[in-house]
This record gives sequence, structure tokens and C-alpha cells, in this order.
Amino acid sequence: MTQQVIGPAGGSEESGPEGRAVWCEYAWLGAEGIGAAVRVGVDAEGCVSSVLPGVPAQEGDVVLHGVVFPAAANAHSHAFHRALRGRTHDRGGTFWTWRETMYAAAGALTPELYEELATAVYAEMVAAGFTSVAEFHYVHHLADGTPYGEGTGGPHAMELALARAAVRAGIRLTVLDTCYLAGGFGQPLEDGQRRFSDGTAERWLERLGALRATVAALYPEHLVSVGAALHSVRAVPERDLAVIARHLPEGLPLHIHLSEQPAENEDCLAATGLTPTGLLHRHGLVHERLSAVHATHVTGQDIGLLGNARAGVVLCPTTEADLADGLGPAGPFRLAGATLALGTDQHAVVDPWLEMRALEHGERLRTGTRGHFDPETLLDIASSGGARAQGRRGAGIRPGSVADLMAVDPHTTRTAGSTREQLAYTATAQDVRAVVVGGVLAARDGVHAALGEPAALLAAAIARLDAAVRDRTHRSAADTPTREHH
Repeated sequence: MTQQVIGPAGGSEESGPEGRAVWCEYAWLGAEGIGAAVRVGVDAEGCVSSVLPGVPAQEGDVVLHGVVFPAAANAHSHAFHRALRGRTHDRGGTFWTWRETMYAAAGALTPELYEELATAVYAEMVAAGFTSVAEFHYVHHLADGTPYGEGTGGPHAMELALARAAVRAGIRLTVLDTCYLAGGFGQPLEDGQRRFSDGTAERWLERLGALRATVAALYPEHLVSVGAALHSVRAVPERDLAVIARHLPEGLPLHIHLSEQPAENEDCLAATGLTPTGLLHRHGLVHERLSAVHATHVTGQDIGLLGNARAGVVLCPTTEADLADGLGPAGPFRLAGATLALGTDQHAVVDPWLEMRALEHGERLRTGTRGHFDPETLLDIASSGGARAQGRRGAGIRPGSVADLMAVDPHTTRTAGSTREQLAYTATAQDVRAVVVGGVLAARDGVHAALGEPAALLAAAIARLDAAVRDRTHRSAADTPTREHH
């Protein structure tokens, strides 16, 4: 068995996955700072069994040059949104015009197309340093709303496509099966939303239970698990919120898009007299298993409710900037007791380092002062905070943690001159030289170990989805009768 060496130059000698240690030139040891020549033992479950600084590498070790950090956990993803990157900015655009483009992509997805696209997206994530992802998934059925398994495809066809994609890419997946029942407060579903809906909360809960059983029978939980999500208070009527609050299985992670846009708050106040957070609180849905995604336009009382419950708040700074959502109050949330996490959402950027930096920069812009999140806090939010939102054990360089790691080159054009302790303020995904999942090499120099260049995978998948969108648009136009104008 040969030693495996991964360095800035990209040279390596391959060894099999039976190697049970990772040797780090330098390693981030949290409050202890940066350790040199750190050998990380990995047990049969892919978790850290020992951490020994100041020792040489041994034959068969995975050897990582640069500075090694815990890998990041992506707490909010819509995989198919990756097909929209760089395509929604014509004439400025708005959140709502972006939404129409997104519906066109969602309408053309098939299980085969989604598996191909998600595989590419997850490969991109792994190469960037994300080793787990919470997939906020609502494209459940055929385009007309007919469930898979009723004449076309097997049950859970879309969800299982995502699971297969994650396993191929080697990323740990939490499928957040999403309840989506209405087009707004008192509004029926739009045509583009029909495939998202199960009709009632009861039917969604029934399908969620069946999906959990199916996934548990096919995959170990550390690879693929199932959580729950509510799309938003706009999309789940209050009657259904009450049903879900009574019957959602205990212990399940629960996510929701919350107060992303001012219009959502205004509509909720008009319909219920409460903010979205207040409405969830009314039904007992604000608790430590809840992760509020975005939470951009919240009140001080909302912050207090979420903080007192020790809920999670998933911020997606690069998406929130791309969509002009605004700056979420990250600092007040943290002071109130909420657990912060980061997500890439629509994947305008897939880069944990840029998300970390954008979090700090957002607070600086919001307050006019510096120094809100030190590097240790940023790394903890990106890794442990995201894992907690998924209901997973977090990555780390300490016994008992998952042995998911990323090595950063401190000598690139971007990082040269930075102290090792402050790489969180200068590094990008381009500087990630190697990614390890469960002690096994998953990516090197931006190339996925099993799937190759993510760019090639993405280009091919997006081209096929584009063709499907065009075909669907042409068929829809052909099926629309023309009208005579008098």
C-alpha cells in the first residue's frame, strides 16, 4: 500500500480507502490554535479516534499539505437552482421575476434530469469543501401534480434521484421533504406549483412517513437521512400548520423559509395579525429543532422568540445579496441564543469561505463596525452549525467528530501573507487543495476523486435541462389555442 500525498502542486500517489489516518501539515484545533504535523486517526465509522500533534506520517496515511480545517456543512440547498446561475440578471430583475425563471426549470425536471444535475451540483460542493448538505426539496410529483408511482415512475422518484446523486458524489445528504400547499395566503396554487403539493398536510405527512421508511431501508443514516420542511407560512395554510404541529414525528429537523421578503411579512400580518415567526410560535413550531432560513426581515420580538427557543437560523449571505433580500441580523440572533448556520441556497456561489466572509461583512455593513465573528466562530458556524441544522454529528479535528476535512493552501495569490489563523478572511474555494470525507480522499485541487471535473458535469446537465425547458415551452405553446381578436 502506497502513501497518498496531496499538495499544492497536485501531485499524488494513490492508496486505497483502507488507510485509517489523515496526516496534516498544519491543522486547525479550535481554541488550541494551529497544530503542526497532526496525525488524525479515523475509526471504521469514519469518525476521529485520535489526534496526535507533532508526529510523522506513516505508510498509508492520507497526507494533506497546507492548513486543514473541519469541512463545511451546507444547511440550505435547492440543487436545481444551480441551473439559474448567471441567467436572471437581465434588466436588473427582481426576486419575483427570478422566481418565474425558477418555475420554468422546476417544471422541466424529471428524475433522470434531476439526478444528473444534482450529481454535478453535489460534486461541485464536495470540491469546494462541503461534505454534507440539507436539500430543501419540494419538486415531489409530475408536472401536473400526479404523484410518481401512479402510472409513471416509482414512488419517491425525485427524492430517490437526489439520494443516488449524493451517494455518487460522496456527500452526506439530508432530504428536507417540504410541505407546499398554497400559492399564498388564501390563494390557490399556480400552475407551476402543482407538482410541489400533496394537497393537504395529512397527505404530506403520510408521504413523509413512507419516504423515511424507504430511505432508511436503502441507505445508512450517516449517508442519507430525511428531515422535514415547510416551504413558508405563505405556502402552508394555518389549518395545516396546526395539523403538522400535532403530528410531525419527534426529533425530526424542521426547516422553513422565514421572513425572506417584506411582502411575506405584510401578507402574514394582514391574514393572521402575526409575523411569520409569531404564527409559528402560536402553533408550537418554534423550538430547538427548527431552522429558520433567511430570517432577513424579522422584528426584535421574532429574534427573541427564536433565540429563547435555541432555534437555528440558516443564513445564505451570497444568495441574499444576489436576490437583494437584505442583511439578516446575524449578530442579534447569536446574542439572543440562536444557533447560526450557512447555506448556499440558489448556488449563485458554492464556496464556504465566501459565505463565512459574507456573514462577517454583512454585519459590518449593517452596523458600521468590524470584528463581529472571529475565525473560530465563523468556522464553527460553517461546520458545526450546519451539521446541527441537519441533525448530524459535526466534523472536527477532535475525537468523536466526523473525519470530514478540507485542506487550504496558505500560499496562493489570495492567501499569501495571511496568518494561518486568519485564512477565514482571505481563502476561497479555489484555495481548497483537498477534501476528505470520513477519512477518505473525495476531491483534490477542485477535481472530484470519482467524478472528475465538476464543470464538465454541470455544463452537460444544464444543457440537457435547457433542452427540456425549451421542449416543454414549445409543447405548451402548441397546446394553447389561438384567439381571434375583434
